[in-house]
Amino acid sequence: MHEGRQHFRNQLRNLEDEIQAMATAAERLFELSVRNLSGQDPALYEMILAGDDEVDAHYLSIEGRVLGLLALQSPVVATDLRLLMALLHISLHLERVADMAVNIAKVAEAARRLPKKATMLQNLEEMGGRAMQMLEAAMDALAHRDVELSRKLPSMDEPIDRLNRAMLNEVLAAAGEEGMLEWCVDMHVVARQIERVGDHAVDMGEQLAFLVTGELREFTDASHPEVEHPPEPVSA
Repeated sequence: MHEGRQHFRNQLRNLEDEIQAMATAAERLFELSVRNLSGQDPALYEMILAGDDEVDAHYLSIEGRVLGLLALQSPVVATDLRLLMALLHISLHLERVADMAVNIAKVAEAARRLPKKATMLQNLEEMGGRAMQMLEAAMDALAHRDVELSRKLPSMDEPIDRLNRAMLNEVLAAAGEEGMLEWCVDMHVVARQIERVGDHAVDMGEQLAFLVTGELREFTDASHPEVEHPPEPVSA
């Protein structure tokens, strides 16, 4: 019985190692997509598309391993069950982050021949850099079981939300500039994708807090203390 339990613990550690490897891969794709917002590097575009397959493979592996561990160790104690559920949810968020990176890359590729605005690219790069910091913080919080760090994620998300709202004003301002509207609308789509990456990082932090405390609570109140604008419709 003791040997079986030790094997289970080893499998949990291996599962966490794979989650961290998956995070590294997803973060890399997101970083590459932000680096290539101008769409001028076809090699980066192809790397992002190929890298998404690696992230998907990690997700399927983690899902299968979680189900296998649940079957292997029955009944599962509450702390281990929370860990398995948290890791499964976090892996789903990471898979979505990789999808966001692919979406950004595809929009940038489609818009690469359009005229561009340097100020909008700078804002998007800032958003991307902040979102990357959030992803890294979320995974650091998981690795060190750092609930206080996870609770900082909503405040880290606020500048991204502000920049995302400002992008809409940029698009409206560009309506009167010849040849700029199409690219600006495309970049607003990119801004929404980056904003969603920040949201995924917050959700990952919530899963870490659940793992450590046993309480599943949203950080919504902290991240959106005041609603100044109606929420944007979610695309299908």
